[in-house]
Amino acid sequence: MARPDKPYRVYRGGRTIGRVPLRSRPDSRARDRRDGNGEAPGTSRPKRSRRRWGWGRRIGVAFLVVFLVVLVWGVLSFLSFRGGVARANKRVGFATRAALNRQDSLLLSSPTDVLLLGTDHSNSDARANDQHSDSIMLMRTDPSHHRIAYLSIPRDLRADIPGHGAAKINAAFQIGGPALAIRTIRNFTSLPINHVVTVDFASFQQLIDEVGGITVDVPAPILSNRFDCPFASAARCQRWPGWRFAKGPQHMDGHRALIYSRIRENRLNPAESDVTRAERQQHVVQALIRKLSSFSTLVNAPFDAGKFLRPIATDLSAWQLMQLGWVYKRAGRVLHCRLGGSASSVGGESVIVSTQENRAVVQMVTGHSAPQPPPPGSGPYGPGCVVGNRPIGK
Repeated sequence: MARPDKPYRVYRGGRTIGRVPLRSRPDSRARDRRDGNGEAPGTSRPKRSRRRWGWGRRIGVAFLVVFLVVLVWGVLSFLSFRGGVARANKRVGFATRAALNRQDSLLLSSPTDVLLLGTDHSNSDARANDQHSDSIMLMRTDPSHHRIAYLSIPRDLRADIPGHGAAKINAAFQIGGPALAIRTIRNFTSLPINHVVTVDFASFQQLIDEVGGITVDVPAPILSNRFDCPFASAARCQRWPGWRFAKGPQHMDGHRALIYSRIRENRLNPAESDVTRAERQQHVVQALIRKLSSFSTLVNAPFDAGKFLRPIATDLSAWQLMQLGWVYKRAGRVLHCRLGGSASSVGGESVIVSTQENRAVVQMVTGHSAPQPPPPGSGPYGPGCVVGNRPIGK
């Protein structure tokens, strides 16, 4: 029987020619039974394996999240801070701005003189309605030398008030406000005054409480006279010895910090004077600045930054205050100076008469001469400068 022809031929290379049977096409009923992915029922698809995130990718995402959080926090903090500064700027009158020496350069690179005026007209004594500047201090920054100098000016220092003659230097604020105080201090010191900051000590109590209190390094024990008695009974107030403050660092809430800044008489040291009281006020101000620039305060800045400037009136813009903050952080050398003179009486009023040493102190503040402490025997009002964190005589 003859064999039928093969439908194809096989060559040595394994290739074929001719008719090759094809797979039969599925009928329409089979196509209808396929699912939405074109697969027949019961057909399993291989699962795609998920790649696990490596440490590099996790760190990158975490860094991005932290960056976005810090960015949002920074924007909110600046907006809150700028709003508080804008309100503080509105509290400065046109006459005060006109009295200042204009400064067009950056505070980050140029020496700047800022006049700090502390008012405390709301105490319970007879001066309740007075507008004297109880604390007068000039701060000079020198960014190129990483140096800050504080010049304390006693309020009883006798000076010439433009248009009003000689009087206590703090009377200039009462007569003509910050504008006249600026002109008086500029004429007396021959220093340009570029900016002014007026601080209301009566509002400090609430502000200090809002930041959680401050830490003040008290240089010597204090026992005050009987002012602002904390008791309602008059008999108990008569037995009460006064406010006590121990030597060394101590935490103070707003009320205690305000009491500390108002003490006029230390019964443990009769040699203390009104100059010492002004230095205590400077302790409070500088402690508050440190607290405001701390990390814990900065964390809450988006919510509280506007509140921090409520006791302040200033011409400084938000950007300028940020520059001052950076200069303050970078300062490696702090100089504490004070003007002074000899105690005297003019017209039955106790005053401090200026001496030639005050000119030398101004040269120390500007860096044109080396800092020198008050000369021996110059008394409690001797002018001079010391280097360090503690004011003169401490």
